[in-house]
Amino acid sequence: MLTIGRRFRRPEPRRRVGDLVRGLLAPLPRKNCWTIAEHAGDAGPDGMQDLLTRVKWDDAAVRADVRGFVAEQLGDADAVLVIDETGDLKKGRHTVGVQRQYSGTAGKIENCQLAVHLVYATKTVHAMLDAALYLPKSWCDDPQRRSEAGVPEQVRFATKPQLATRMIEAAVLAGLPCRWVAGDEAYGGDPRLAAKLRTLRLGYVLAVARSHQVTTGLGVYRADVLAAGLPASAWQRMSAGPGAKGHRYYDWSFTALPHAADSHGGQHWLLIRRNRTTGELAFYRCWSPELTALRTLVTVAGRRWKIEESFQAAKTGLGLDQHQHRRWTSWHRWTTLAILAHAFLAAATAHRDRPDPIELIPLTVNELRHLFHVLIIEPARRRTDPLHWSIRRRRHQARAMTSHYARQALIEP
Repeated sequence: MLTIGRRFRRPEPRRRVGDLVRGLLAPLPRKNCWTIAEHAGDAGPDGMQDLLTRVKWDDAAVRADVRGFVAEQLGDADAVLVIDETGDLKKGRHTVGVQRQYSGTAGKIENCQLAVHLVYATKTVHAMLDAALYLPKSWCDDPQRRSEAGVPEQVRFATKPQLATRMIEAAVLAGLPCRWVAGDEAYGGDPRLAAKLRTLRLGYVLAVARSHQVTTGLGVYRADVLAAGLPASAWQRMSAGPGAKGHRYYDWSFTALPHAADSHGGQHWLLIRRNRTTGELAFYRCWSPELTALRTLVTVAGRRWKIEESFQAAKTGLGLDQHQHRRWTSWHRWTTLAILAHAFLAAATAHRDRPDPIELIPLTVNELRHLFHVLIIEPARRRTDPLHWSIRRRRHQARAMTSHYARQALIEP
């Protein structure tokens, strides 16, 4: 809270934002202004709703503070910036950005809201860094819907790769230490994003479709055609990093593309991954300012999955997708505070005063969130507000008593 406190001029919103973030960290079954207000001891949700809608503060400046916090706490010159989008299923048509569109989260076309996220991934930890709401062209061209949702006049249509480019450029220009960018086919298929990364001297490993065209010394080939002609000696078994069930081993091959060189120089490759069981292929377009080993490219490709872990932790533990706000400003503010909470937990998992005990696995973000709440937040609340704690305890006892008698009524003859 000290990191972002200067963004709030008055003490009331500074206290309120602390209460809201503590609510996001709390093990509440559902996280919205009502439940978080109750957790904070407020009589109603008005104060939390005001913080997200009417109180003056700059969510972009807070995200810049988060970026600085991540750089200070987790900064690594070899870090990977991972880009991807996530979808939140919504009903109706009035929530900002919502329409029927493909959601990777659902795996099909749904009525949903999409946002592009940027995650900072090092060898040992990963933290959410930035986010941008995707506003479809149907919204951008509809003045009435824009006005009702509070979309600023200066906001114009931007593709998901364009949103990702803006966030990456802002992070690099702010001095965030990083070396690589990773993303899926939605970003690997955009040549303008790749060109911008070369301008920024950021190496990249971006997934591309099997139909992607590559230029070799023998001509232009589809990526899958080039893979089909590789000899057995061209493949190497390597791990893409540890997963839930151990290391993820695949067969890998990479082909240098010297004829793809442009004014930015550097080295171009086509990286190919083959599933050792099914034989399924995945393709990546790669670039680095200098010669790079295959193992390094494989490591970067594997680190892209860290963003999925961030999404899971932020949605299941921090309420990233549980907001009930329809407007542009409130969506960005809620998302910003969820990103702040995730960055705090990520930094806490990265700092240890002594090595982990033998045979114990490291704490996850969700486990640390639970411990932080039980050992720090709740004890502090008991000391500072015994009346509130007593009220909550009596409510819990009353609910338990009601449930007990309800169960007895079901079993008695």
